Amino acid sequence: MRKSLIALAVAGFITGCSPAPQAPSQQQDAAPNAEVVAQQPSETERLNQWFEDKYEQQLQQSPLQMTFLGRKDKYDQVDDTSVAAEDEQLAWLAATVAELKSSFDYAKLDLEAQTSYDIWVYQYEQAKQGVPFRKNAYIFTQMQGIHAMLPQIMINFHKVDTAEDMQAYVKRIEGISRAISQLLQRAQDNATHDVRPPKFAYDGVLEQINNLINGAPFTDKEQDIPLWSDAKGKIDSLVKADKLSDEQAQQLTEQTRAALQSHFLPAYTALKQWLEQDVAKSDQIATGVGKQTDGKAFYDYRLKVSTTTDLTAEQIHQIGLDEVARLTKEMIAIKDKVGFTGDLKAFFKFIKDDDQFYYPDTDEGREGYLEDSRQYLAFINQKLPEYFGILPKADLIVKRVEPFREQPGAAQHYFPGTPDGARPGIYYAHLSDMRSMPKNEMEAIAYHEGNPGHHMQISIAQELTSVPTFRTQAGFTAYVEGWALYSELLAKEMGAYQNPYSDFGRLITEMWRAVRLVVDTGLHSKGWTEQQAIDYFLEKTPIAEGAVISEVRRYIVWPGQATAYKIGMIKILELRAKAQQQLGDKFDIRAFHDTILGGGALPLNVLEKRVDNWIASVKAS
Repeated sequence: MRKSLIALAVAGFITGCSPAPQAPSQQQDAAPNAEVVAQQPSETERLNQWFEDKYEQQLQQSPLQMTFLGRKDKYDQVDDTSVAAEDEQLAWLAATVAELKSSFDYAKLDLEAQTSYDIWVYQYEQAKQGVPFRKNAYIFTQMQGIHAMLPQIMINFHKVDTAEDMQAYVKRIEGISRAISQLLQRAQDNATHDVRPPKFAYDGVLEQINNLINGAPFTDKEQDIPLWSDAKGKIDSLVKADKLSDEQAQQLTEQTRAALQSHFLPAYTALKQWLEQDVAKSDQIATGVGKQTDGKAFYDYRLKVSTTTDLTAEQIHQIGLDEVARLTKEMIAIKDKVGFTGDLKAFFKFIKDDDQFYYPDTDEGREGYLEDSRQYLAFINQKLPEYFGILPKADLIVKRVEPFREQPGAAQHYFPGTPDGARPGIYYAHLSDMRSMPKNEMEAIAYHEGNPGHHMQISIAQELTSVPTFRTQAGFTAYVEGWALYSELLAKEMGAYQNPYSDFGRLITEMWRAVRLVVDTGLHSKGWTEQQAIDYFLEKTPIAEGAVISEVRRYIVWPGQATAYKIGMIKILELRAKAQQQLGDKFDIRAFHDTILGGGALPLNVLEKRVDNWIASVKAS
């Protein structure tokens, strides 16, 4: 799944830069005065250049986003995560929208530029509508907490090629500590309004913090904390590359140790102590955000953000119930196809319990999971040109989640590479509990996270040169996750799932997303408890109980996000059916997919408009 880099903590958007389109050459025989007029940039060209300038300004507000994109601007800095900084960024964005509306004539823009205009305004309106709900948000949770994300960024994305890069690394340790302190203040403020996540979230965060601070150089344990191990490894690499003398290495090592001890440890210790004190006030029996003051309005906002629609909680709940019923029938058909004589519940038990569907809980078993995932992706990669005209340039690697943030049963996920392809995309798998990672589901998940799913969609978006740069980094969850779920089904059309159990696994993962519609709305709008949600999930799927518990707890602390997947998939399938019906023999699956992916992530209503324009152009041709 694609998530905001540091979730709630940073208000800035992921950005980059690309040259603005050039004005077309003019005919040689034009009159001199006419030539001068003709060489003036068009309204679209002016707007695209404006977007480049503004988006670069926005990017400069987030040093970590630049690091994530492979840039080294402000490499020694960390984002300001205070409310004041968020207000400043929102005020800046409001000023850009006012300038946009006063400086450009919408009617003179081409269709792509009008889309860019709409998205820029949409993002501002979305951010502005969220301001009243800041106090409703959970700051530190087992899913979204920046406490774990910041060290991950340093380890995986802060590349050290020079001594200066390592000095910036040391300086950033201080910045991380400031960010943690700022977010702790926000969590404390929210707690004064009785907004705090359930007890399980506190427990998860405390476990992650202990993994980050329990070891050398803070204790006498032989094992290093993750940042200390990473820093020493990066310094050693510089020495081996003859970019650092032994004396310089010693100095940097001591500077890193000092920064960790004087900044990192105190900040994380303060967070840990507050969590340990406040956990007694948290809910032992977890429910949704509906119980909060303004909780219903907050959840409605989260649904709107996640789905980019105006669907109500009740409508989404009913869509979920309908999809669960449909998918149940398809599951029964495959059960009968493989000759299983019991009912679907018995088949679920068979799938869940039989050892043939699991890798051994050993290092060899974990590597087998990773290697087989790579083979599934290699197969689908050969099929891509038959279904897509635009293909990603960036590589994809498959790896296990780092030990300090690995959670038994947690969902696999994807991290994008850099726009220039220097850093590949990463498909991460949680493998601490191999009984939560069944073989029959892994093929669909590989296509969801890799190709033709997240890696393909996000890489293509980042590599686009036909739209302003800000659109190459936009992330609308319903589009991004809807595409990835659609990709699981598309892979079947491409020849995947030769084993019927793997096809059943595909249905399981789609059912998983349908159940989410029911469970998420149940938790946050109907007062369901955690146990009610778990029971419904276990009744409708054969997913391991550990994975179900992890999933439900994710929905509780991340309201609305889980509804985006199925809503997005349904919309893409609707648009495909509309195009096939209207175009008949003129329908080209490659052109349809290029239309969907060729504009970057979009709100669903904007995506529909884009497809309608494509249909009209094909008809006209």
